[in-house]
Amino acid sequence: MESVAVIGASMTQFGQRDAWIRELLAEAGQACLDDAGVSPDAIDHLYVSNMASGEFEGQTGVPNALAHDLSALPAYTARIDQTSSSGGAGIYAAWQSVASGASEMTLLVGGEKMTHRTTAEATDVIASLTHPAEYKHGVTLPSFAGLTARLYLDTYDAPRESLGKVAVKNHKNGVDNPHAQFRKEVDLNTVLDSPIVADPLRLYDFCPITDGSAALMLCPESVAREYTDEYVVISGIGGATDTHVVHERADPTTMGGVVNSSEQAYEMADLEPDDIDVAELHDMFTILEFLQSEDLGFFEKGEGWKAVEEGVTDRDGDLPINTSGGLKSKGHPLGASGVAQAYEIYAQLMGEAGDRQVEAQTGLACNVGGFGNCVTTTIMEARR
Repeated sequence: MESVAVIGASMTQFGQRDAWIRELLAEAGQACLDDAGVSPDAIDHLYVSNMASGEFEGQTGVPNALAHDLSALPAYTARIDQTSSSGGAGIYAAWQSVASGASEMTLLVGGEKMTHRTTAEATDVIASLTHPAEYKHGVTLPSFAGLTARLYLDTYDAPRESLGKVAVKNHKNGVDNPHAQFRKEVDLNTVLDSPIVADPLRLYDFCPITDGSAALMLCPESVAREYTDEYVVISGIGGATDTHVVHERADPTTMGGVVNSSEQAYEMADLEPDDIDVAELHDMFTILEFLQSEDLGFFEKGEGWKAVEEGVTDRDGDLPINTSGGLKSKGHPLGASGVAQAYEIYAQLMGEAGDRQVEAQTGLACNVGGFGNCVTTTIMEARR
């Protein structure tokens, strides 16, 4: 099996956009074609990561529409839906298409249009991914986050301020991301004094509702060398699920999908957690940065909050996490988020991250669906 390379990547402006889903996808798709220097008619497979275009705006059939909009006919197309981890699942599908030999050039575009719906409507669409037994009782992902955050703080004697410092860090990183929805620093008092959403979590512990799109161009490494001398390879990738009913887990502060998917990715890449130079984690809620950083093996269980307090995860720390600003500052257009995480890792490994650049040869992206119900972990390494 030949190594799979990423030779181009793009990301639109995230935030409240006038464009609809087809326009957002086409914007990122065309920018990725331009970045990679690939002609549309060279695309064999075209995947679209998207959770709910039908529910949000009544638009279905977006992959074949995108092939038309990009003049990528007659490429095979498919929509990848894995809730809020649709982007990571799209990376897995695109990687498989190339690694299997079925495609020599695969374009992955992830996107979502959400801001035209009210917060209540968007929350309900997202909550539909929960188990019916949970959904009928009004359970939402923010409520899971609040319950888990309280359990974590009590179990590991972590101060409430440590969660706020995740938000402060990621907003600070977002200032230097020209694509981020929020490019404004916040101080700890602002975070801690914001309105309660799901105790102990407050408004600034949650990511926003967002429109946006991102894209990656994948091909065999031998083909990559025909286009460029500098690229990255997907050296490891893994996907896993956890119990669909969250309260059935032995320990809600452990995300089995993160543990299992990362073990697969590390084994494939022949790497350990200590080999990772930069990481993008799915901080839909601040508590998730703690949980993922521990379940990925970066820190011992119950020690993730200490790493934030000590500056380990700062941009100039030993393991920068969410240099993009994370979902917290960058925004969270559901189908695009996992692809945008990989875009940030690609930019860092290629030395193209501008003011947020860190020293990195190996990066990891972890994209989570629901409350850890499904997870994809991707490891990328520079070839330049």
